[in-house]
Amino acid sequence: MDMMCLDAKSVTERACRSCGGSGIETFLEFGKTPLADRLLTSSDIGEPEPIFPLRVAFCKDCSLVQITETVNPIVLFADSYPYYSSFSPALLKHSRANALDLINRRGLGPESLVIELASNDGYLLKNYVEAGMRVLGIDPADGPAAAAERAGVPTRCAFFTRDLAETLRAQGMRADIIHANNVLAHVADTNGFVAGIARLLKDDGVAVIEAPYVEPLIEHCEFDTIYHEHLCYFSVTALDKLFRRHGLYLNEVKHLSIHGGSLRLYVESRENVGATVKEQLAHEASRGIDAIGYFRDFSTKVDALKRDLSTLLRRLKSQGATIAAYGAAAKGATLINTVGIGCDLVDFVVDRNVHKHNKYMPGQRLPIRSTEALLEVQPDYVLLLAWNFVDEILDQQAEYRARGGKFILPVPTPRII
Repeated sequence: MDMMCLDAKSVTERACRSCGGSGIETFLEFGKTPLADRLLTSSDIGEPEPIFPLRVAFCKDCSLVQITETVNPIVLFADSYPYYSSFSPALLKHSRANALDLINRRGLGPESLVIELASNDGYLLKNYVEAGMRVLGIDPADGPAAAAERAGVPTRCAFFTRDLAETLRAQGMRADIIHANNVLAHVADTNGFVAGIARLLKDDGVAVIEAPYVEPLIEHCEFDTIYHEHLCYFSVTALDKLFRRHGLYLNEVKHLSIHGGSLRLYVESRENVGATVKEQLAHEASRGIDAIGYFRDFSTKVDALKRDLSTLLRRLKSQGATIAAYGAAAKGATLINTVGIGCDLVDFVVDRNVHKHNKYMPGQRLPIRSTEALLEVQPDYVLLLAWNFVDEILDQQAEYRARGGKFILPVPTPRII
């Protein structure tokens, strides 16, 4: 495949993204890989594809796990960004439950202001609009931002920064609730982002932040969740230090099953640290998640999983089986490119997101089709790239399975279901 390294559009970080310390140690390297969310069109196929170094490191000073390369955010998120949250019924249900819980717990009403950072297509804020509250979405991707406006969710198409927070505050905006779901890990200026939250939050407000949790990533070998858009992989230990640096306090934490294991963080300007946070900090200390030793053998585990998955797929192909894949997601791009899953093994990828149809996965350039293709072609096996929505997808594809089709789950151990 033709690819090129656009180093001018990326920077190799020498210091920790959170504390600025120099004690960062690399424990996993993937070499140079394409951007996981940069889908290709038919006109792109003959063109060189940008690739960037992808390595993961641990900060010995504040315990933050992070990648060491920062790709220009405009390249990552503002250039035909293909992710639209509303195509996942499971995510819509999850988000609505979160909003309704906060409305009830915080006694929100018509005068309340809810702001979401990285609001995408309005998938979450529309629940507050429905309840008659004031909302503002902030998102740099013009396609999802326009979709949110069409859904009745006022949206500012911009990156959230401390400067933008100051501008909004000067305009009289102070939020009762600030949502930031699966965005904190994507932000190049980690400290500026958190400082902006501190400036925009009311004194008695709460920031409700969701982020993938580093422990299941390591324990379940979820290496495919590592890509250039995900700059950080958080523990509660690292998050507590980050928030305190900006006068914010992590007062409550909940574990979520979504996205392979995530945290929901309740962050306020008043310190009232609850038992859930204290217990989690103690757990991480007892497991060694706050030290580099916990991460040092991860690379060996990743190599074993990659080898086992490749062996399984090649054995099935040698037996004459046909194989497709489900989920043209970023994690899928990491998986196919690091394992080397090309058109010799997988015929095509399906996805429910219409904005991805008739495009190609980065790197291996597998064609992307609608999910109807599974019944039209009836491949023998489907590699489940979007394994984080396994239950939802298996329910959707009941007819495919009734006809004898089988799914391959890649992590934590490749297996056929």
